[in-house]
Amino acid sequence: MSGLGIGALQLMLDRGELKDWFYSSEIWVEATLSGLGFYLFTVHTVTTDERSFLNRDLLKSANFLAGTMLVFCSGLIMTGTNALLPTMLQNLMSYPALTTGLVAMPRGIGSMAAMFLVAPLITRVDNRLIILFGLLMTSAAMWQMSQFSLQMSMASVVISGLMQGFGLGCTQVPLNIIALSTLPRHIMTQGTAIRSLMRNLGGSVGISILVATLAQNTQVVHSRLVEGLRPDNPLAQAPYLAPPFSLSTPSGIAALNAEVTRQAAMVAYVDDFKLLMLIALGSIPLLLLLREARRRLPPATPIATAAADD
Repeated sequence: MSGLGIGALQLMLDRGELKDWFYSSEIWVEATLSGLGFYLFTVHTVTTDERSFLNRDLLKSANFLAGTMLVFCSGLIMTGTNALLPTMLQNLMSYPALTTGLVAMPRGIGSMAAMFLVAPLITRVDNRLIILFGLLMTSAAMWQMSQFSLQMSMASVVISGLMQGFGLGCTQVPLNIIALSTLPRHIMTQGTAIRSLMRNLGGSVGISILVATLAQNTQVVHSRLVEGLRPDNPLAQAPYLAPPFSLSTPSGIAALNAEVTRQAAMVAYVDDFKLLMLIALGSIPLLLLLREARRRLPPATPIATAAADD
């Protein structure tokens, strides 16, 4: 039932935009199968005392639940950005595929650098503060990406990528430690698997939401922009409307429509980046549910024990 629910949900999310969501009978079938699978899985988990697929002790850990939700949000932000940025650079700014990959590469470099720098701080600093710093830096990176324009340089993309990668990298290791610190050893493996599943599921949900929002906002902004392109508008005539744009020739109208679509798509991308920024900021209150893991003291040596007795 778990496999049925997740598989049908993934199909629904992947094909929803193509099939116009719930105007399609296929999407209704996949949504019904997903809901039925999750319902039966939940009933089995709640009512079965032995041999339950999901150990209910996982639900008793506030650290695990809050950490899993944070992992879901981080997966949504990371995968959503990776899905949006290349298409924006190639379709709107005419970047070649190789240039797009090189410009996006600093995100991975920032994430790797953060993991190396965070590792020695884990035992010295409250891990919740490290996660908070990472989420704030991620939010700042998404705010910078919400200022993107069609006239920006490569430096803006590189700097925002470094910031976002570094911020998300700061959250990964301490989040894993806190989320799994309160779990009994016999369910540690299951907890790790569920966290990995939620990260991937967050990415799938994020891509579906962002792509659907992108398409809808592009259409809305396009319709608003063309309201001013009328023959009775002096600004839509020469010399303000320079070639190849024109309202009197088919080629000029086609060029004008292509540019309006390009501008509308850029606004829609910016709106998606703002949405990701709000998700990063909205996940910060989950830190209040986390409790710092108790640090294990090293075993006492005989000399230290004798000194303590004295």
